[in-house]
Amino acid sequence: MEEPVLSRFSDNGGGAGVAGLIPVAALALALPLIAPTGVGAQDGAAAAAVPVEEFELDNGMRFLLVRRPELTTVAAAWAAHVGSANERPGITGLAHFFEHMMFKGTHTIGTKDIERDLEIIAEQEAVQEKIRAELREQRRRYRLGEIDDPYDPAHRTDTLNALRTEFQELVEEQRELMVKDELDKVYADGGGTSINAFTSNDLTVYVNQLPANRLELWFWLESDRLLNPVFREFYAERDVVHEERRLRTESTPTGRYDEQADAMFWQSHPYNWPVLGWPSDLEVISKAQADEFFATYYAPNNLSAVLVGNFDPAEVRELAERYFGRLERGQREAPDVVTLEAEQLAEKRMTAECDCQPQLQIRYHAAPFGHADGYALDVIAGVLNGRTGRLYEAMVEGAEIASGASALFEARKYAGVFNLRSETKGEATPEELLVAWDQVVADLIAEPVPQDELAKVKNRVSADTYRQLRDPFFLMIQLAIMDALGDWRYLNTVAELTNQVTAEDVQRVAAKYLQPSKRLVSLYYRKAGAEAKETPAELEALPPEMRTALMSQAQAIATIEDPAQLEAVLQQMEAQAGQVPDEMRPALEWMRSVIEERLAELREDDGGEE
Repeated sequence: MEEPVLSRFSDNGGGAGVAGLIPVAALALALPLIAPTGVGAQDGAAAAAVPVEEFELDNGMRFLLVRRPELTTVAAAWAAHVGSANERPGITGLAHFFEHMMFKGTHTIGTKDIERDLEIIAEQEAVQEKIRAELREQRRRYRLGEIDDPYDPAHRTDTLNALRTEFQELVEEQRELMVKDELDKVYADGGGTSINAFTSNDLTVYVNQLPANRLELWFWLESDRLLNPVFREFYAERDVVHEERRLRTESTPTGRYDEQADAMFWQSHPYNWPVLGWPSDLEVISKAQADEFFATYYAPNNLSAVLVGNFDPAEVRELAERYFGRLERGQREAPDVVTLEAEQLAEKRMTAECDCQPQLQIRYHAAPFGHADGYALDVIAGVLNGRTGRLYEAMVEGAEIASGASALFEARKYAGVFNLRSETKGEATPEELLVAWDQVVADLIAEPVPQDELAKVKNRVSADTYRQLRDPFFLMIQLAIMDALGDWRYLNTVAELTNQVTAEDVQRVAAKYLQPSKRLVSLYYRKAGAEAKETPAELEALPPEMRTALMSQAQAIATIEDPAQLEAVLQQMEAQAGQVPDEMRPALEWMRSVIEERLAELREDDGGEE
C-alpha cells in the first residue's frame, strides 16, 4: 500500500465539534482532498475540471455552486478569509477562538431569555475590565521579579480572587439561561450531519451536510449566526481552549517544540505564532477586541460560501439574497497581511529531547499559494513520497535507518513551507537521517528525474484526483480552502500546469528552495528513561507526523474523566465516518477502539453504570 501523501492545505486549529480531540473531519483533512500535485494524463485533466457556478451578492459575499443532481444531500460550507496570520501580538489565537464562539448561538438559538442573557454579558464585561486592571498590576509585579508567573492562581491577590468569584456567579447564572448545543440539535433534527469547523493560519471554515430538501435550514441558521451572534461564555470558553491546547500541543511528545520551531523558522511573518495562540494573550483578550475583529473579518465581503450537491441554482440565489443578503457590508475592507518574511541568511538548528522515537524534521522556506514554482515543489514531494519514492528507497528500505519518512509542500496564502519528517529505526541517529536527506536533495539537483519516474508520480496522483473529486464533501472543503487562499480556479488549472513540470523544473526549483541557508533543522532525541513505543499496526502506513499525533491523542484520551466528552467524539465519528478516505479507515477504527476502551474503564470505575 502506498504511503498517503499529506495535503498541502493543512488544518492547524482543529475542529470545533469536540475541543482538544482530533475530530473525524481533521483526520480526513490530513490526507489529500483533491491531490493538489495534479494529474498527468489528458483524460485525468478533463476529469478534474469542476463546473463551478459563481455569483456575488450586493454586500460582497461570494457563492460557489457545484450541482450533483444524482445526490440526495448538499454539502455546504462558508469560509471567513481570516486566520492566525491576521492577528497581532496581544490577540493571538483570536481567529481560532472565534471558531468556538460561532457555535454559542444567536438571539434566537441557545437561550431561554435573550434580554437577561445580554444584560449578563454586559455585567460580565464590566467585571472583566476590573480583572484586566488587576492583571496589569500582576504583570508589573512579574517584571519586578516579585512573582514568577502573573497568571499562576497561587499569586492571585484577594481582590482578583473576589472579582473572579463575582464573575463566576454571572457565568453560572447565564448557563441557567442557555440551551446547550441547540444549534447542533436543530441541525440534527433536520437530518444535518458533519457540523464542524476548522481554523488555519489563513482561513476559518464552517462545514455542514444536509438532506437536499432541508437546504433552507442551512441558509437560515448560518446567516442568523452571522447576523445576530451572541458570544456566550466568552471568557469561560478560554478554559476549553486551554484544554484543547493541553491535549493537542502540551500532551504530545513534540508539540511545544514544534511551536518553538515555528517561532524560530518565521523571523518576521505572523505565521510565527501558533493558530491556538499564546496562552498569555488568551488571558487578556477582551470582548471589545473580539467585536472589532468580528466586524472586520466576518463581514460578508470577507466571506465565501460553497454548495455541492442536489439543488436548484435559481432557488439557491433566491435563498442567498433572502438570508445572507441581510448582512451589511463591512465598513472597511479587511486589511491585507503586509509583513513579508525576512530573508533567512543561515541555517537554523534546534535540538530537543522528548518522549518519542528519535526523529528529524526540516522546514524550508518555499513558495506561497498560486506561485509558479509550487507545481514543481508538489512534484518533488511526489517523487520523494510513497513506497516507491526516493525517501523510502534511500532511508527506509535502502539504508534501513528510518521507520518512515515523508515530504510535504504546504502552500499558505502569503508564504510556503517544504517539510521533511522522518523517524529513526533501530540505533540510527537523527544525524544519519540528515546525511541521507542531504544526499537525496543533492541527487535531485544534480541529475534530472527520469521521465518514467516523473510520469509515475503524475499518473498516481491522477488516479487519486479523479477518485477524490467524486466525493462532494471533500470537494466542498477544497473549494472553500482554495477560494480563501486566493483562487478556487486552481482546482481546474492544477492538472494542466502540473503536467507541464519538466525534469529541468524539478532541478531548478530544488536548487532554489532546498538550500541549507533556507532551512530550520530540528533534531529530536529520546529523553533519558523514555521507552520506545510500538506503533499500532493500523497506523504503520501513515506518515510519521500523523502516527505521532494519533498516538499522542490516544495518550490524552486516557486522561479524560468525563464519559460524555468521549461519547460525543464517538457520535461525531459515526456521523462523519462515511466521509473519511479509505486510507484513514484503519486509523479511524483504531481511534474508536481506544475511546471505547477508555469508556469501559470509566464505567467500570463507576460500578458498571451506563
